Amino acid sequence: MQWWAWIGVGAVLLGSELAFIDAQFYLVFVGGSALVVGFLELMGLVPDEWLQWALFGLLAVLSVVIFRRRIYGLMRRKLPDMKQGPVGEIVVLPAPLKPGDSCRVEYCGSTWNATNGGQSLILAGQRARIDRVNGLTLVIHGENS
Repeated sequence: MQWWAWIGVGAVLLGSELAFIDAQFYLVFVGGSALVVGFLELMGLVPDEWLQWALFGLLAVLSVVIFRRRIYGLMRRKLPDMKQGPVGEIVVLPAPLKPGDSCRVEYCGSTWNATNGGQSLILAGQRARIDRVNGLTLVIHGENS
């Protein structure tokens, strides 16, 4: 393959990894290997096509195996664990709520529908724990039930 084709393929692979696809950082190393082979052929160091393909395969596999985990780890440091959803959070009821009944409660700066999923009455001003979210409705129970 011509040197410009290797460089073109490498640039497309690098660009697609960085711009369009989140391929877990594999295409960066495959594209980088194609760029290296292209520049080596441009300098006349690998004139045989079979040698270009062998070198490309070897560089791609070795770079992925040796460097990917380290570099990917540096690029995407471990993010702090994020709490998924409001389950377990506390809301304060503005009005008494019988089992199975619904009302509006404030949670995180907006109002939500809340249904008493417990077996006992939740009094106005009492704290209630969110058990689950059913669509746009918080299913709650009194903290002492």
